[in-house]
Amino acid sequence: MDKPKVAFFDFTSCEGCQVEITNFDQQLLNLLEAVDIVEFREIMKETTSDPLDIAFIEGSFSRDQDLPGLKNIRQRAKIVIAYGSCAATGGINALKNHKPDYQYKMEVYGADASMPHLETHKALPISAAVKVDYSIPGCPINRDEFVRVVSDLLHGKEPYLPNYAVCIECKKKENLCRFDNREVCLGPIARAGCGAICPSNNVPCEACRGFVDTPNYASMIEVMVNSGLKKEYALTKARMFSANILDNNLSPK
Repeated sequence: MDKPKVAFFDFTSCEGCQVEITNFDQQLLNLLEAVDIVEFREIMKETTSDPLDIAFIEGSFSRDQDLPGLKNIRQRAKIVIAYGSCAATGGINALKNHKPDYQYKMEVYGADASMPHLETHKALPISAAVKVDYSIPGCPINRDEFVRVVSDLLHGKEPYLPNYAVCIECKKKENLCRFDNREVCLGPIARAGCGAICPSNNVPCEACRGFVDTPNYASMIEVMVNSGLKKEYALTKARMFSANILDNNLSPK
C-alpha cells in the first residue's frame, strides 16, 4: 500500500514552524516511515505537481500574487492544514494591519520600500484564500501536537485541539500566577496545548496559540487596563499573535 503523499508549503512567514519540524529527531524519522514527504523546501530540493494527500501550509496570506499558488495547492490536496499562528490566524504578521501601508514599509525596508514586489494587503489566515480543513496553532507549533494530529489523520480520527485556557495548565504545574507578580498575562483566554511553557519560564502568556472558542475579550482588556496598562497598549498586547481574531470580535456588529 502506498504511503500518503505529504507536502509542506510556506507563504508570508519566518518558516520557523518548518524549522521546528526538522528538529523532531526520532519523531521525524518515525513520521517518515508512515508518510512520503514529496516537497519540503527546508530539507529537500525536489518539488512536485502531483496530487497530494495532505498539504501543510505555513505563513499568512498577504499578497495577491500568492492566491493562484494557494488555489493550486487546494485543488491538488485532499486535506489542507494551516499550521502555525501565521497560517491559522494571520499571526504576528497581522500587527501590520494596524499601521498605514507606507509606515511599516519604511520601517522595515527603508529606501527599498517602494519596490513593486513588496506590495502587500492585510495579513490574513490561509482560510481567507482557500478552504482549510484543519489548523494547528502555535508560534512555533508544538511538535507533540503536530505528530498527534498527523497520527490521528492517518488513523482516520478527527484531530483534537484543546479548548481550555492556558491557566489550567499553569495550575496543574503549580506556577506562580503572573498577575500575582504584577504582570499581565493572556492565560485566562489563551488556548492551551503548549504546556504553559512561557509562564513556566517566568514569561507571561501572549496567546501565540490564539484564544479558546468563547473567550471574554472585553473583560480581558478591562483586566489589563485595571492592571495599569493604557487601553491602546492593552489592545496591542492582546493582538500580538491574534490581531485578526481580536479585532473581528471587538468590532461593532
